[in-house]
Amino acid sequence: MANYGAGSANRLGETVSEGAEGARAALETFYYALNNQDAATLEAVWADDPQVVLYNPLGGIVRGRGAIGDLYRKVFDSGRGVQVFFVDVVEHVGPDHALFVGRETGSYTAIDGAQVPLHIRTSRYFRRDGKWCQYHHHGSIDDPDALADYQSAVGG
Repeated sequence: MANYGAGSANRLGETVSEGAEGARAALETFYYALNNQDAATLEAVWADDPQVVLYNPLGGIVRGRGAIGDLYRKVFDSGRGVQVFFVDVVEHVGPDHALFVGRETGSYTAIDGAQVPLHIRTSRYFRRDGKWCQYHHHGSIDDPDALADYQSAVGG
């Protein structure tokens, strides 16, 4: 099992690579952009297709690269310093598709300044159409109180 987030790099230029390395480059670039609050790079990892979809504890169901980018900009603008690492990742990779399933662990800064742990079940689906792009993300927080606190602090 692989882990992503700590030490991830912006490998956007490598997303044209065939096979698993190109898919991993897209995934690493996403986490680099998320943890460095780089909205432009984060949005560039998503396919420019109105049917891309994100199921997220903050935004519910969001479709389209622009709307997904707007949601992440809201997270960045919240000032809560969300940091996550994708751990215990299982990879299902083919020549033109990749599914990564695991858990995001990390933290955010609560309204009172305390660091609050985050635990999110996560799946991310990528497809290769000339380059590897994300088409789907699903994230769930199982603990209802933790979910409500995160939504209040970050979703505002």
